[in-house]
Amino acid sequence: MFVRRVAVVGAGYVGLTSAACLASLGHHVVCADIDEKKVEQLRKAEVQIFEPGLTELVQEGIAAGRLEFVVGVRNAVQDAEVVFLCVPTPMGEGGAADLRAVEAAVAEMKDLLAPGTVVVNKSTVPVGTAARVLELLGRDDVFVASNPEFLREGSAVKDFMHPDRIVVGSDAQNAAERVSALYARLGAPTVLMDAASAELVKYSANCFLAMKLSYVNAMAELCERLGADIANVTEGMGFDQRIGQSFLQPGPGWGGSCLPKDTHALLQIAEAAGHEFELLSATINTNEKQSRLIIRKIADAVGGDLAGKKLGLLGLAFKAGTNDLRDSPALKIAKMLKNEGAELIAYDPAIPNAVEGVTDDVTVVDDVQQAAKDANALVVLTEWPQFRSLDWAALAGTMTGQVVVDTRNLLDVDILTRAGLTSHGVGR
Repeated sequence: MFVRRVAVVGAGYVGLTSAACLASLGHHVVCADIDEKKVEQLRKAEVQIFEPGLTELVQEGIAAGRLEFVVGVRNAVQDAEVVFLCVPTPMGEGGAADLRAVEAAVAEMKDLLAPGTVVVNKSTVPVGTAARVLELLGRDDVFVASNPEFLREGSAVKDFMHPDRIVVGSDAQNAAERVSALYARLGAPTVLMDAASAELVKYSANCFLAMKLSYVNAMAELCERLGADIANVTEGMGFDQRIGQSFLQPGPGWGGSCLPKDTHALLQIAEAAGHEFELLSATINTNEKQSRLIIRKIADAVGGDLAGKKLGLLGLAFKAGTNDLRDSPALKIAKMLKNEGAELIAYDPAIPNAVEGVTDDVTVVDDVQQAAKDANALVVLTEWPQFRSLDWAALAGTMTGQVVVDTRNLLDVDILTRAGLTSHGVGR
């Protein structure tokens, strides 16, 4: 395998994971970010992202001299053979992806790139972005490719090192082959295609998963109306290899840094192309409805009126295994509960303290006993596995009420019953 000189622009989830993993594959990687404090921390292998295995990879890369961190694009790209753009592309006006960070990075690097450099869009970007980046570069001696990431927060390192597939798209075949060669040691299936198709792969995959989650939440509501159990239904469905077991767990709605942004972006892309994507619209609407159903379930569990009720919230992160609060359904539900007059005390093992401007609707504590004390009900909002092994009898002894609303169907109902608690799940 040839060792390549790689630049990674952006040290967020995708950028930092990509940089550390590429370095572990033997490449020399320079990772750039505009946040001087973050760069200084990373130079000391201090990783603020809650991601299993990532800190160790950063430490190993720095120690081996294969991974370094710099401030600004200029200090990263000049000697690079491949430059990965891993900058934020948040939801902009009307749901479209905001590409200002991409465009700013391209503008800064365009005169610094060596001839033959491949600039790779790894951020999730709309169809046509590769062509737009090539236009902004204004050079005929560099190339552009799309290499979408498929990294799940909480298992990003594992997903990078053991991918289901590598997708690379470019209208220059040689550029696509050079990018795919970076991953040769992984031995993963590699799919080369045109840039536009590669750009659409990530959106289509994420939106399909969102549809699957919205579908199972809609089925859970039907199960409650018909007296069926969604756990039994999904177990029977999941053995069908065409469906599979994953993304069949009901919950308080889907969120995070990808699915909300990508569903709205693809819907906007479709509308701009004159395509009425009704299935995707229904997926988004079903997810909006789910949070309202959860609020009603919690209200019913505590007697119908949430005003003045003290609720202990278990989990704030959008999913287990991460401390990411972006578009967390837990926070969305917390805000709705607050608007109904409830008092909220929250515990999350990855978020021991309040986050300014994010967790303003709740009091965040660092001990689950504090969340349970004098609570009328406990509400499980994030599927942290350690919640299963809590001392539920002890928690019940500190509560005013004896109710648990398990929006993730995470807990053993028999254990809760033996602790003197009444459990309210989803789809049961």
